[in-house]
Amino acid sequence: MISKTKKAARSVGVAFAAAATLTLAVPAGDAFAIDHVECRGGENFLKIWSHSDGRDSVDCYANRGRTDFGGWWVDKISTGNNDLIYYDENGDSVKIERWHDITFPNRPPKVTAIEIL
Repeated sequence: MISKTKKAARSVGVAFAAAATLTLAVPAGDAFAIDHVECRGGENFLKIWSHSDGRDSVDCYANRGRTDFGGWWVDKISTGNNDLIYYDENGDSVKIERWHDITFPNRPPKVTAIEIL
């Protein structure tokens, strides 16, 4: 017959093991991931016009998170309903608030990463 003390100790051990397993299995904080999405009229996505090596691109993004931008030169940004930070090749970070359109006609930044807040 198992004593009450041993039974209680075993219960505490099982509860601790279950808590440890859940802690390791569930990521800390909010699980958000930035998504590259299809640009569609009427949507309020982050929209970036850029160029690199003779190629032009228009890309749209949704959801909070950070992603690599590959060092493309950015010509225009429309933030839509997103607050944005872009990280340039010089190590600077620039925050642009939602609902802003910015054009870089003379000296476009070379962007290494973008982050939707």
